Amino acid sequence: MVKGVFLGIFLTLAVALAGTFALVRSGSIPANADAEPGRLETWIAQTSLEATIQRDAPKDTSPVAATDANLVEGVRLFSQNCAICHGSAKGAASPSPLAKGLLPKPPQLATDGVEDDPAAYSFWKIKHGIRLTGMPSFGSSLSDREIWTLALFLKHMDKLPPVAQQAWQQVRNWPERSASQLVQQ
Repeated sequence: MVKGVFLGIFLTLAVALAGTFALVRSGSIPANADAEPGRLETWIAQTSLEATIQRDAPKDTSPVAATDANLVEGVRLFSQNCAICHGSAKGAASPSPLAKGLLPKPPQLATDGVEDDPAAYSFWKIKHGIRLTGMPSFGSSLSDREIWTLALFLKHMDKLPPVAQQAWQQVRNWPERSASQLVQQ
């Protein structure tokens, strides 16, 4: 009786694995970047991301104080590293051509902000990136202090002091050059 139960479980798992393998090998699961991810894929990715961040995000507070200078520096870092995908102060009204071509769509942070997320969560996402989304890891190109400074800006982007707000309004998410200017270079 026990052997039969174990054999049944084993055969069920073997058939499920073989079916999954056949499905993947058939090309029926889209791999193209312009195909909307399915509900199961989205659920798996979101659930895994949330669990990973809960487990691995720093538990300590940011070492970067919320000063005008640090917020302006956060805007500068955002402009150089993030705006091409995550937009300008115009938000969802003007995503860059690059952002339009990504799936899942990168949030346009002026509209879909992360101000309600703990800064440590933004720190983790910036430092490590998010697999299969186009969000790169900046851990090898930015220092931890720079990443914390970016996280500080993201945490406060909806309530910036005037000097930082002015810098934020000047961020561009895509080069504003005409074709003739590009040809001259």
